[in-house]
Amino acid sequence: MDIAKREAVFEILKKLDIDFEVFEHPPLDTIEIALKYWKDIDAVHCKNLFFRNHKGRKHYLVIIKDTTPFSIHSLEKKLKQGKLTFASEKRLLKYLGVKPGSVSPFGLINDEESHVHLFIDKQLQLASKISFHPNDNTASLVLNYSDLIRYIESRGNTYEFIDPSPKND
Repeated sequence: MDIAKREAVFEILKKLDIDFEVFEHPPLDTIEIALKYWKDIDAVHCKNLFFRNHKGRKHYLVIIKDTTPFSIHSLEKKLKQGKLTFASEKRLLKYLGVKPGSVSPFGLINDEESHVHLFIDKQLQLASKISFHPNDNTASLVLNYSDLIRYIESRGNTYEFIDPSPKND
């Protein structure tokens, strides 16, 4: 558990006057494990994937609904950013300040130069409440979807909405 990372997220949200709820749980390293603990949390849950382009000069945070299937090749075609690979643990730490399993948009508090571009699953726009780890995968933080967008805009990162499902290729 990384209390300092959580507290940094809580402080930013409080400064933005964003209400949130926190739910404690064991470390959730995969969606399969997480589903057991998320079943009683009234929110849409997400997969957060951190990629780099083939030259390693651009980094992308892809946020999709937890149950949305995706393929990296399909995603490459949709994002039109060339060949993508998952970013290394070193890059995760450098750009988002988190370890694998704790990736979320709250990592943007560590992206001081707004280097990371976000691709957000357009079906999340229908969510009332949305859930992410607060930079530590031993908790889930729930906030209003509109507050998530307000938070992202406060960070200065660019973002766009996509349909990540492979069936629409």
